[in-house]
Formats: sequence, structure tokens, C-alpha cells
Amino acid sequence: MLTIRLPADIEKRLEQLAKATGRTKTFYAREAILRHLEDLEDVYFAEQALIELREGRSRTYTLEEVARDLGLED
Repeated sequence: MLTIRLPADIEKRLEQLAKATGRTKTFYAREAILRHLEDLEDVYFAEQALIELREGRSRTYTLEEVARDLGLED
């Protein structure tokens, strides 16, 4: 269960959409969250990876290193 407060203009748009399509406001709120959750996760994990890289807790690899380590060299 999740309760959120929306600005009045967004609430009105959501109500209008629900009324026009015969769906619920909950349906559209759920759809919006599901569609954007992966993007939010990607941003968070990318930021964490950058922090680890800058702090020296991880490193980058060249394409040549990856190919060699996977035995993909010609």
C-alpha cells in the first residue's frame, strides 16, 4: 500500500485521464511508477559505480582486457 500527495494540477490531469479512459487513477499511478522505476534504478547504480571508481574501490577495463579475459582475441 502506498499513499502519495500530488500537486493539484497533476491530480486533476490524472482524474481527467482516468475518467476519459475508464481506468482508475491507481492504474495510471502504478503504470507511471513501473515504467520509470528501472530508469531511477539505473541512475542510482551508475552514481554508486562512479563513486566507487573515484574512491578507488573499483576500476575500468579496456575492450582489449575484456576480450583477452574472455578468450575472444583473434
